[in-house]
Amino acid sequence: MTTDAAPEILEGGCHCGAVRYRVMVRSHEAIECNCSVCAKKGFLHLIVPESDFKLLHGADAITTYTFGTHTAKHHFCSHCGIHSYYRPRSHPEQVDVNLRCLDGVDLLDFTLSTFDGQNWEDSVEELRTRHRNRQ
Repeated sequence: MTTDAAPEILEGGCHCGAVRYRVMVRSHEAIECNCSVCAKKGFLHLIVPESDFKLLHGADAITTYTFGTHTAKHHFCSHCGIHSYYRPRSHPEQVDVNLRCLDGVDLLDFTLSTFDGQNWEDSVEELRTRHRNRQ
């Protein structure tokens, strides 16, 4: 497993195929969050610049859920319910792709770090710094 692999273009999306996207993966590092939403969804976070993400189709199938500050935009397919990407509160100018929704990805090829989303306010600066340092 390496975090310094060459950038690669991958595709992914929801379960039923209504939502599909393409993403440039520049780092094989992802984040597992223990907040109430991420833990229930099983979301593994791969945060990418907006320029590295392209929605191929399905804008009309996307429903968005927000809560709390309403900064994060939790997108999910209105047909199958899968949360394949969203706009994170920690990085609202970027896109957060669910690693589990990328086609043909072996999770063992990624380094997973943890984020204490249950204590979001106390933990977010460390996450932002870690993410900034790997770009």
